[in-house]
Amino acid sequence: MSEDRSSNEQKSWFNKLTQAFAHEPRNRQELLEVLREAHQNKLLDSEALTIVEGAIQVADLQVRDIMVPRSQMISIKASHTPAEFLPAIVDSAHSRYPVIGESLDEVIGILLAKDLLPLIINGDKPFDIKQLLRPATFVPESKRLNVLLREFRANHNHMAVVIDEYGGVAGLVTIEDVLEQIVGDIEDEHDVEEDSYIKPLPSGDFLIKALTPIENFNEAFDTEFPDSEFDTVGGLVMNAFGHLPKRNEVTEIGEFRFRVLNADSRRVHLLRLTPLER
Repeated sequence: MSEDRSSNEQKSWFNKLTQAFAHEPRNRQELLEVLREAHQNKLLDSEALTIVEGAIQVADLQVRDIMVPRSQMISIKASHTPAEFLPAIVDSAHSRYPVIGESLDEVIGILLAKDLLPLIINGDKPFDIKQLLRPATFVPESKRLNVLLREFRANHNHMAVVIDEYGGVAGLVTIEDVLEQIVGDIEDEHDVEEDSYIKPLPSGDFLIKALTPIENFNEAFDTEFPDSEFDTVGGLVMNAFGHLPKRNEVTEIGEFRFRVLNADSRRVHLLRLTPLER
C-alpha cells in the first residue's frame, strides 16, 4: 500500500513538473511568440520587444543582407589629392572611407575622416594619404551578422570590406549597420517627416512609409505599379509576401528590394527600399 502511495506521489510530482514546463518555448519561433504575447500583456514595451526580436533574428541574417553594395560605395583613390577627394567627404559626411588603388577591387586601407584634421594646420606640407590609412578588414558575403558583431567588438573595428566568392569587392558593412538590425535605425531614420512619405538615405536606399500612396511611389521612382487593387505601398508589399511580414523580412518587387523595418501584429509601418542592379 505504501509503495502505491509513493508511486502516486511521484506521478503527481512529475505531472506538476511537466505542467510547469509545458509552456516553455521549444524553438526560436515559439520564443518570439512568447515575447510578443508578453508585449500584448504589457510586460514588455514596444522598444524592448523590438530590441529583443532584433537580437534573436540577427543570427539569421548575413552580411549580404545589409551591406552597402559596391555601386553605392564612396571610396577615395590613393592617387588623388585632398582637393580632389575632400568634396566627396564633405558631401557624404561619413566617418570612414575605403581607400583604393586603380580599382574598387584594390582596397589598400581605411581612412578616418578625423585623421584629415591636421590638413587644416599643415595644409602647405606634402601630403601622403598612405601614412594615414588604417588596415582594412575583409569579410565574406555569407558571414552571419552575430559572428561579425562579435568580431567587430573583439577587434575594435567599425568597418569591413565585403568580398564575393571570386575575391572581388562586393560592398562594405559597418558596426552601425549591424547594430541597427538590433536596436533600429540609429540615425533617426524611423522619423520620416510627417509631410513626407519617402526619405532618401546616404547609402542610396530609401525609407518608405507603408501608407505611401502607390501613385506617389510611381511618381518618385518612375514606376507603373497598378493601384487598382492596392492603394498603398504597404498593401503592395504585403501582397508580395503573402502574409503579414515581421521585422527584417525581405521581398523583391520589380527592380526593388523591400525590407520591413517596423511592423506590428496588424500592419506594416515602415520599409527600407533598395534599388536592385539588373
